[in-house]
Amino acid sequence: MAVSVFDLFKIGIGPSSSHTVGPMKAAATFALRLEQQELLASTGRIRVTLYGSLAHTGRGHGTDKAVMLGLLGKLPERIDPNCIETELEMIRSSDELLVLGSHRIRFREKQDLVFNKRKVLPHHPNGMRFEALDASGTVLESREYYSVGGGFVVNQDKAAQDRIVTDKTVLPYPFSTGDELLAQSRKQGLRIAELVLANEQTWRSKDEIYQGLAEIRDAMCACMERGYHQKGVLPGGLKVERRAPQLYRELQEQSGNNDPLAVLDWVNLFALSVNEENAAGGRVVTAPTNGAAGIIPAVIRYYLDFIPGANDEGVIEFLLPPGP
Repeated sequence: MAVSVFDLFKIGIGPSSSHTVGPMKAAATFALRLEQQELLASTGRIRVTLYGSLAHTGRGHGTDKAVMLGLLGKLPERIDPNCIETELEMIRSSDELLVLGSHRIRFREKQDLVFNKRKVLPHHPNGMRFEALDASGTVLESREYYSVGGGFVVNQDKAAQDRIVTDKTVLPYPFSTGDELLAQSRKQGLRIAELVLANEQTWRSKDEIYQGLAEIRDAMCACMERGYHQKGVLPGGLKVERRAPQLYRELQEQSGNNDPLAVLDWVNLFALSVNEENAAGGRVVTAPTNGAAGIIPAVIRYYLDFIPGANDEGVIEFLLPPGP
């Protein structure tokens, strides 16, 4: 099985890669399909029906928000988290939606975004159907998509052909377990990061790999920074107050002391900040799931802030080993 580090680390929005990242991609894909097939100008409404797990837990996981943002043409890896609530409020207050940011349609959320809890589409529990209708209500186009986990999405054709399969790319140094990775490293006389980098170059150039990992690092750090300064209650019915901003202020005030255990409080803050951003639907890195999004950024920030001689090259080297 060939898995790239970029399959494991994907920039998206919280709180769930399968319930937000996947549906947002599916919605954007459908909108682009309408444009490519020259159906967008004739589209008066878009109706979206969520099935299975997406229907049962979608509201709590932000699937409704992700779908609307995707129809606007927003992509998980590029969206500005500061614009999310504003964009959603415009849709809800006007009952209109600008598909791909250019074509205005009527969109009444309660009618056009349906949670069908009684049915599951045939190929996966996380199924969704998108329908474009003209002004008279005639369906112009209908497509089904499946969010199969980790932000991956397949359409109805690929799902029907059993295309939810692993990548069978032949790698120069294949391994499928930690023991095999260590054995390959000893056999080839390569450090783990060097070996994984060689495998990654099956898909991308070295410059592309380093640029992509730098973007992942920057997204992780930006997520932490944003989490330090956001206030208020996290979404959901439990009324959980954000804790990261207060902890951040307390640690800054204590920065002059020599407590050797203070570093643990900082590491907790790093992870907590990301986790709260994820829960709030902010922009995070799936690593390898949104639920675990805080751990790797916390280790990176610990390395950069507390390890003498830490540098960007070390961060890139740290991000490589989870790969192929």
